Amino acid sequence: MDEQEVVRSLAALAQPVRLKVFRALVVNGQAGLTPSAMAEGMGIRPNTLSFHLKELVHAGLVTQERASRNIIYRAAYERMNALLGYLTDNCCEGAACAAEADATCKC
Repeated sequence: MDEQEVVRSLAALAQPVRLKVFRALVVNGQAGLTPSAMAEGMGIRPNTLSFHLKELVHAGLVTQERASRNIIYRAAYERMNALLGYLTDNCCEGAACAAEADATCKC
């Protein structure tokens, strides 16, 4: 993942509604969610949700697939993992980072 892609992904997540939608898709797994289920479950107006889903798709964090008359949105786990990998690459100078700070970890 290059720096431009990282910035685009982080910018997409730097908005409360988009972050909420993305987290809901991550939690829901490969089953995904329809826009109507998301709008109803999260209390987001459909046109507002559509705008935010478009931004998440553009950033590559969400995929969409037509299933009959519905569109199913899913978190793009490969992209999410690449983003997390980029952010944590070379953490603690390559040493395993402990959950608790200790003298060997410079995090």
